[in-house]
Amino acid sequence: MKTSEILFGAAYYDEYMPYDRIETDMQMMQQANMNVIRIAESTWSTMEPIEGTFDFTHLDRMLNASEKYGIKVIIGTPTYAIPSWLCKKYPDILAITNNGPEIYGHRQNMDITHPGYLKHCEIIIRHLLEHIKNRTNIIGFQLDNETKSYGTAGSRPQKLFVEYLKKLYPDINQFNQDFGLNYWSNRIQNWEDFPDIRGTINNSLSAEYKKFQRSLVSDFLSWQAGIVKEYSSGNQFITQNFDYGWTHDHSFGMQPEVNQYEAAKDLTVAGFDIYHPSQDSLTGTEISFGGDIARSIKKSNYLVMETQSQGNLSWLPYDNQLLLQAFSHLASGSNSVMYWNWHSIHNAIESYWKGVLSHDLKENRTYLETVKIGHELQKYSNRIKNLKKKNQIAILLDNHSLTGLQEFPIASEFTYNHIFRWLYDVLYRLNIECDIIQSSDLSALASLSEYKCLVVPALYSASDKMISIIDSYVAEGGHLLATFKTAFSDEHLKIRHDRQPYGLTECLGIRYSQFTVPKDVSLSFKDEYAETFNVADSSQKPAYVSLWMELLEPTTAKALALYHHPNWSEYAAITSNTYKKGTGTYLGCYFDDNSLLKFMKKYLQEIGFPLTNLEFPIISKNGLNDYNNKIHYYFNYSNKSIDFQYEYPDATNLRTDEKITSGTKYTLPPWDFIVLEEI
Repeated sequence: MKTSEILFGAAYYDEYMPYDRIETDMQMMQQANMNVIRIAESTWSTMEPIEGTFDFTHLDRMLNASEKYGIKVIIGTPTYAIPSWLCKKYPDILAITNNGPEIYGHRQNMDITHPGYLKHCEIIIRHLLEHIKNRTNIIGFQLDNETKSYGTAGSRPQKLFVEYLKKLYPDINQFNQDFGLNYWSNRIQNWEDFPDIRGTINNSLSAEYKKFQRSLVSDFLSWQAGIVKEYSSGNQFITQNFDYGWTHDHSFGMQPEVNQYEAAKDLTVAGFDIYHPSQDSLTGTEISFGGDIARSIKKSNYLVMETQSQGNLSWLPYDNQLLLQAFSHLASGSNSVMYWNWHSIHNAIESYWKGVLSHDLKENRTYLETVKIGHELQKYSNRIKNLKKKNQIAILLDNHSLTGLQEFPIASEFTYNHIFRWLYDVLYRLNIECDIIQSSDLSALASLSEYKCLVVPALYSASDKMISIIDSYVAEGGHLLATFKTAFSDEHLKIRHDRQPYGLTECLGIRYSQFTVPKDVSLSFKDEYAETFNVADSSQKPAYVSLWMELLEPTTAKALALYHHPNWSEYAAITSNTYKKGTGTYLGCYFDDNSLLKFMKKYLQEIGFPLTNLEFPIISKNGLNDYNNKIHYYFNYSNKSIDFQYEYPDATNLRTDEKITSGTKYTLPPWDFIVLEEI
């Protein structure tokens, strides 16, 4: 979605404030050139303290004050945290999960299929929207908040699951066959005998229930969008603040509990919450991959609905990092930077997840840096908004394969997202921008030929149709880079009863039937790759294999690397195959990041992909602005000044208005950036 300006602001909660200071807050936002606040999404019990009694005092205060100071508003539907009276009215409104029944207190604890929940959601949404429908500074609506199914697995959703299966399988015998339910007498002869899904030992059935739970999220958001559309005008957007997989205390990879492509179909614009390490751990990688996923959902610019200002204790940014982070989001194609939240909370569970203002609610270094961000945006946001991107490499992501590797993990705490990030992070370090393709996005799959290279991390669950699409991509001239565990099972997670990788043995020119956990195994590279990995220099470490290795047998493929081990040395670890007009390269094992980076540089040269001379910690991002001029960002994610050479046509430095010519050497200070527009 295109916007007329970059949206810059924060979530704001008048309801949480210890005293009345709304005028002061709006003045401080105005001073920082913030132009938007996000309100209302978590305050159902304030707006409806008693069933049927509505109080929009705080809402009106925020709308009145923001209008006075020229600040736009995004209204959130308050359905992700239910009031206690609703729980008392319907005790079974709380979700029953694999861990048993939920207890009231934390948010997102309800069964989103419960009729009473849906009834009262609609009541509060309609009263809220009816109350604010004539307000002129409301630019959009956020549905719920980081919505998921919350593990709901009580009798109601399980009955809905059986109905879902009945539609997919009019013949129950086919259902038993596809899911392998003869195993351990799990066969179901009548739908009425369907057992409690929480006890299943059939991973295929467990994964199908998780897919069903994802569909509940899509249905719920579609239902809410339908209500909001009755009240919204044509120029007001509808979004949702999706989040990501979460590990190591930050956004890490694809969200396992939502098919975001499907869930966003009734949204105007994709919205996302992106959280990342900071201080010396700030690399920009999470901002980048988060943006690439966000951009893929609607194939357009997206909104960052939440990111950190101070955030967790270890996230307090160094000087200039907040500025660097904000423009990193914009360089990936976001049209907004919004913080969670404006002020730090003085009580409850998020007391130490700090906002722009600390607990004293005074100016601080973080606030003063938001003032700098706002002033820079005021100066040149019209030159960088609506950034358009077209990349030559795509990464294929698949929710069901993610679930498959949850059901059948390679190793403890090693997930599908680790394999995705293994590949993505190396491309990022080499300054290679990527598009993300969602496996359920048929239009994107139909356009694979637009990409020079398709990267496929661990496509564990691959239907015959998906295998055919990948095979055709290579046959028609594409370059495929796939990893271990690709095309291992079908769409029901049943392991294929044929040579692996199933359906791609000809395309990749390999086969294998055995795999193991490596111990004291390294890689021995061959031919043109040997020089890249020459370990004669004692300072260079060999490429060590860990966690997983497949014993590859090339048929028509060339072995790029063998296993260095007394028992496994006859087997290939990495192979490349010429197949019709294209090539298929396969990584049969997991190995260290530095070796992958070396391999990737050589591989990309082999397929004729252009590389720059820049590598992390200098990161470059590019795109076209509204004037069809090329924009070039350069970021220094380090605590040292770094020199680089600008190699594109002459440009204007938008931060300083200085001209920079092609071939100019430029010094980027620590944690700093420049934005250039080609003349």
